[in-house]
Amino acid sequence: MFPDFKLYLITDRKLFNAHCSMYLEIETVLEAGVKAIQLREKDMPARELLDMAYWMRELTNEYGAKFFVNDRVDIAIAVKADGVHLGRNSIPVHAVKKICGGSLLIGVSTHSPDEAVQAEKEGADFITLGPIYKTPSKLKYGTPIGVDTLKKVKSLSSLPVFAVGGIKIEKVKEVMDAGADGIALVSAILSAKNKGKTTEEFLRLLK
Repeated sequence: MFPDFKLYLITDRKLFNAHCSMYLEIETVLEAGVKAIQLREKDMPARELLDMAYWMRELTNEYGAKFFVNDRVDIAIAVKADGVHLGRNSIPVHAVKKICGGSLLIGVSTHSPDEAVQAEKEGADFITLGPIYKTPSKLKYGTPIGVDTLKKVKSLSSLPVFAVGGIKIEKVKEVMDAGADGIALVSAILSAKNKGKTTEEFLRLLK
């Protein structure tokens, strides 16, 4: 199933002052038009993560947006999320399909053409690819891979590709011209002073 969104927002609660501010800010970006959010809080205790997933599912339902949970297939199923997003150390795609009976969209994080091809072989619905540019949240994955790698992945794989990593407003055209089907963002929106207006600007450029 081809994702029906071009902007994929990924959470990082450390960019908010408190849970209540996170709730309000997430609602702001949904009001501005975001249609897909991934809850990605890897260091959060399971019970807290479940609580957060429930309210985010409720909020995304209210705005007709897709909701993904990073890694935790159990939580994704419990809250009736639309999908799950898998990383290098997650359980494999085929195992997720067996657990959920095909009810979840499956995104996979990739960082090279080989990983992208592998994700497609395993049955992923879409991938994120990066870091395209330098970004603090992706430093552990090494140097940026650049738009040339994005072009190569698009020539090797038929999967929808969301470019991720250091994508600012002025870089949107470059990644979309290189073949990206959409972009995944964290701090470009969540660290913005006016998150609503910034979201609207990104969405305008992605049309």
